[in-house]
Amino acid sequence: QVQLVESGGGLVESGGSLRLSCAASGFGFSHYVMRWYRQSPGKEREMVASISSTGARTNYADSVKGRFTISRDNGKNTVYLQMSSLKFEDTAVYFCHARCIVGVEYWGQGTQVTVSS
Repeated sequence: QVQLVESGGGLVESGGSLRLSCAASGFGFSHYVMRWYRQSPGKEREMVASISSTGARTNYADSVKGRFTISRDNGKNTVYLQMSSLKFEDTAVYFCHARCIVGVEYWGQGTQVTVSS
């Protein structure tokens, strides 16, 4: 069955770093655009970063540009989000998302990132 399993979340001090991973299985990972979203209490889910199926193109929300880096390893069916210079406002549940060109999409269950101020 299709699975997107996030890991790497946790508690970190402001200014610290974390690396999230999302392991995919059950679908053609290398054909899917991958995105990281986040959602904090009382706020809408927002897109943080995206990466094309080959990894050639990336996009970032303005709020994380220069601090976060998305990457993928199609051989390992895994997408990563390296987060540096973390701020209190980065605290959220981070979700992995996959979408292919015909619109099929999948979501992970989310991993909590908490940044202490």
